[in-house]
Amino acid sequence: MVALVWASVATAVALWLAYGGVAQVTDAGSAVTSAGIVTGLIGTDLLLLMLVLAARIPVIDRVVGQDAAMALHRQLGKPALYLILAHGILLTVGYSLSDGSNVVAETIALFEGPDLALAYLALGLLVAVVVTSVVAVRRRFSYEAWHLVHLLSYLAVLVALPHQLSAGGVLAAGTAQRIYWIGLYALAFGAIGVFRFAVPAWRSLRHGIRVAGVETVATGVVSIHLVGRDLDRLQTAGGQYAIWRFWSGGTWWHAHPISFSAVPTAMAARITVRDLGRGSAAISRVRPGTRVSFEGPYGVFTDAHRVAPRLAVVAAGIGVTPIRSLLEHSPLRPGEATVLLRATEPSGSYLWHEIGALPSMRRSAVYSMLGSRPPGLSTWMSADALGRGVTITSVFPELLDSDLYVCGPSAWAELVARDARAAGLPESQLHVERFDW
Repeated sequence: MVALVWASVATAVALWLAYGGVAQVTDAGSAVTSAGIVTGLIGTDLLLLMLVLAARIPVIDRVVGQDAAMALHRQLGKPALYLILAHGILLTVGYSLSDGSNVVAETIALFEGPDLALAYLALGLLVAVVVTSVVAVRRRFSYEAWHLVHLLSYLAVLVALPHQLSAGGVLAAGTAQRIYWIGLYALAFGAIGVFRFAVPAWRSLRHGIRVAGVETVATGVVSIHLVGRDLDRLQTAGGQYAIWRFWSGGTWWHAHPISFSAVPTAMAARITVRDLGRGSAAISRVRPGTRVSFEGPYGVFTDAHRVAPRLAVVAAGIGVTPIRSLLEHSPLRPGEATVLLRATEPSGSYLWHEIGALPSMRRSAVYSMLGSRPPGLSTWMSADALGRGVTITSVFPELLDSDLYVCGPSAWAELVARDARAAGLPESQLHVERFDW
């Protein structure tokens, strides 16, 4: 994916050069203007690639997973914004040098053109998206509010299109540049339209999923039982998730990524939800008969990505849900798996009783670790376990011959992954699913 990003950026710049980009540089003003054009082309290219990465294209999900795609999407966000900011500043300075005017007067003059006014609007929208994506700011938003703001990125790219096609003749009609950019726009927004809207709507109607019942698992945790048509044709692999929308008065306006806690059958599916905010709390109160739409299934946290002969699993809290369906779906030999279930207190042992009862878990070891972590220490283990000398290799003595699947809160999961890497586990055998956004 990184190579494709660089190739796309190189293509954008190469096409500008091929159509006389350097020849336009004749003085200081045109040099600054040309630098502004190049930063704008690269920034816009990155923005469109970000949309492609966020479109949930099936081939990307199957090969690397949406987690990896969205990680790259986030990495491109700040560079894209800085380039677009540089684009605006350099063009304004370049135009003022060429016109012999001051920067303030040139800025006011640019606002008078409708296409460039839209470009400034797009810049403002992009600033809002990037600022709300900063971790410290994002934590102050609910998932629903953050997601709504993030959708502005689609609008920002669209409103910038007219000025890109008209300003300065950079993308003149009949040039390869124009074909490339229109093609990239079509790919980005076509993928969004097809895979984020059209396909999910069609599949939701086809399978007719409704809520059959809501079962309390623990305080603040419920399993939602779903019924529908031909749900086995979703070809859901254990460990995957979907984006769910419940069409009731208090929940229709937001959707949530929730893992399957059991592999769907022809007529039934199950998800398990923990109350982590107003959105998930509202979902836990949906009534039987509520219509449900979905996107997915997604994710590479599945048995298909195993490369080692044995299986090691560590799950914490509500992270047990994809683990439960993963173990149900995996064709395990007797004694092949070792599972460690982690919770601070017994009330956090969601679905634990189901793990050992799975037919696939015959003669496999299932351990539990209860208790708080010791204060001041960077560890994923309980104080009691550390005091008894427990290590990741004592729990999983055949760790290096295993694929390790870890699911739980991000900071905690990273500590497990850190210990696994320190023990010599290759990255190809480490699979981490994080339960936050």
